[in-house]
Amino acid sequence: MALVSALFEILQRPTIWDVLIELMIFIAPLWIAVFIGVMVGWAWKPNWANLAPHFLSSPSKASGLKLKLKLLLSSFISWIFNTGFEKGISCPSSISISDSSCSSHLEEAKPVVVGDNDLDHLCRLVEEKDDGPAWIHMMDRSTTTMSYQAWRRDPENGAPQYRSSTVFEDATPEMVRDFFWDDDFRLKLKWDDMLVHAQTLEECPTTGTMIVQWERKFPFFCSNREYIIGRRIWESKQSYYCVTKGVPCSSVPQRNKPRRVDSYYSSWCIRAVESKRGDGKHTACEVLLFHHEEMGIPWEIAKLGVRQGMWGAVKKIDPGLRAYQRDRESGAPLSRCAFMAQINTKVNEDYLRSLESTSSSSSEIETLDSSDEKPSGMNIPRILVVGGAVVLACSLDRGLLTKAVIFGVARSRNIGTITSISTETWALRDGLKLALHNGINYLLVETDAINLIQLIMGKSNENQHLYNLVYDCGYLLEQLSIRSINHIFREEMLMRTH
Repeated sequence: MALVSALFEILQRPTIWDVLIELMIFIAPLWIAVFIGVMVGWAWKPNWANLAPHFLSSPSKASGLKLKLKLLLSSFISWIFNTGFEKGISCPSSISISDSSCSSHLEEAKPVVVGDNDLDHLCRLVEEKDDGPAWIHMMDRSTTTMSYQAWRRDPENGAPQYRSSTVFEDATPEMVRDFFWDDDFRLKLKWDDMLVHAQTLEECPTTGTMIVQWERKFPFFCSNREYIIGRRIWESKQSYYCVTKGVPCSSVPQRNKPRRVDSYYSSWCIRAVESKRGDGKHTACEVLLFHHEEMGIPWEIAKLGVRQGMWGAVKKIDPGLRAYQRDRESGAPLSRCAFMAQINTKVNEDYLRSLESTSSSSSEIETLDSSDEKPSGMNIPRILVVGGAVVLACSLDRGLLTKAVIFGVARSRNIGTITSISTETWALRDGLKLALHNGINYLLVETDAINLIQLIMGKSNENQHLYNLVYDCGYLLEQLSIRSINHIFREEMLMRTH
């Protein structure tokens, strides 16, 4: 009755505008509750909700369907799917050893973990004939002994995909192959400092196929991630096609922490190339990497994180490789993983050529502009990006979507001109105010904040309004006691005033 009487009172207002205003005020709490419910429901999305997109975005849908059906019905009709395959991990006809040794390490009646369809897919990626969208060039860096280029593309469905070409001077394909496969050395030297645990679950000493469990450390705003990875290597004339991808494993149940990453693909082609010294000798080694995964982080945020941390992670690989070369030259014994890396499936060169001839060319490579936006698709207005970031930052704080990353994404749009720089500084100032109001000391990821402050300092003399905003940011940084950022900020301001 109270609801009816309240509505009746609203309808008795003298003008239609008064009625509309009262109705809007009356239903506002309901809409707020609906919005919060939707956001909270999205944040607490259960793991099973990701199964459908993961299945649809798989590079080998037919193989995935066969795998799932076989796992469900293996006790009843497993022989149907085993036609043409050996039991356990299948060994190609080019390997003369029987598969009896595989079955002692991998359960019988298990389907092929990493098979020829995965090799086909990798070869098409290497030859750029996978019918995918255009690759967008995003990085070109080098040192005296290593050069690196990276590209990204955004498929219609699925996570952003990355492609990179790394050339190591004075390295053989065999050494680089063993280096990337050697989990023990990764953990020992910590050249891959994100890897905190690695364990071999199953292996086939005939084909070299392995199933390994990884746990990788993610930044402070995310929990660690767990990977169950199937991997295998094919060899053709000293070129090595290394496939690693996420696979199901019933012997390792999923846990809340670390979070399991089911959709994972990271494969590379390792081959000898001519040295960039210009002497005409093939003493260098190129690694073509193709990588994508569903990390459980919004893709725009993940892209920002990858772009910010890519070179920092890549430049650690070369010192790790040189240490591995010295370790092997000293006569250190091979680890089990490195030993397994030397068990490869031979591939006929004619077979690879047939794959190339049956595939059409992929899109041309584009160049990534400073705004880091998609080459096509929906353009999101800036006010929605910043406003959406503020809404998310204020309503969600579960560790996965912290204010640091969300505001970083909002600030990453359209930076460069005076107008956009002013808007960036405005967003930074308002973000700092919100942090100060809420008592948050971790609003900014330091490297991102330092880059932004240095950029706006470089433009501040060109615009008085921007100059005032910079001073506001300096005061707020002082209040937040972000010392390392403050130190740089003070130095920049001191240089401007002298």
